[in-house]
Amino acid sequence: MGYQNLLLEKKDGIALLTLNRPEVNNALDRRTWFELDEAIKEVRADVEVRVLIITGAGERAFAAGADVRWLKERPPLDLLERGPQAIMLDLERLPKPVIAAVNGYALGGGCELAMACDIRIASEKARFGQPEINLGILPGGGGTQRLSRLVGKGKAKELIFTGDIIDAREAERIGLVNKVVPPEQLMDAAMEMAKKIMGKSPVALRVAKAVIDVGTGTDFNTALAYEQFGQTILWGTEDRQEGMAAFLEKRPPQFKGK
Repeated sequence: MGYQNLLLEKKDGIALLTLNRPEVNNALDRRTWFELDEAIKEVRADVEVRVLIITGAGERAFAAGADVRWLKERPPLDLLERGPQAIMLDLERLPKPVIAAVNGYALGGGCELAMACDIRIASEKARFGQPEINLGILPGGGGTQRLSRLVGKGKAKELIFTGDIIDAREAERIGLVNKVVPPEQLMDAAMEMAKKIMGKSPVALRVAKAVIDVGTGTDFNTALAYEQFGQTILWGTEDRQEGMAAFLEKRPPQFKGK
């Protein structure tokens, strides 16, 4: 489909999805969420895409939150329809690695979007926060749950209760961000990470992602059983045979995702 508020580019197995409303700091309105939903489906269906990178247009923002003008007009029952929470759950469940390249403000829904990605690389200028409390609401796109799982319940409560905005280094310190780089190196760092991941077995990546995500949402013994089943599946793949043969033969593996 044609996108108005997004740019979706694909090259050499990497999809780059850019939130493209820099004039409003890439605020997330109804149209943008709809297009995100469609873009995630497109990336999922494209067998050529191995890794997805998400970033924001301009220098100021990844996404500075939901468009408050849209929020103000939303009727209560509208929140029961398919919306940000379901869309970001689909993003999190995408069977391909997703990297957030956070170039500026990632607030509210923007922070939630970054947290729904697998890996977060931030510019030194990035800022993170869940300021919904200032509007009399809470982070409703999964923020209450993902933030507490990433940084711990106490720190998540502090950030959500106060609405404080933190810088990239603090985000890295508490575990919200994987890596912080100078602004001019952000996309190079995201691409480098994407290319490194692309050299691994696609099927092993898919199973590993599922095992981690499911396991962290259940009890330890069930998670270990899920891990064991995941390993059993991988043991029967051509990629496992190729990976071990390449190691023994001291050559780079040629994975085929089978």
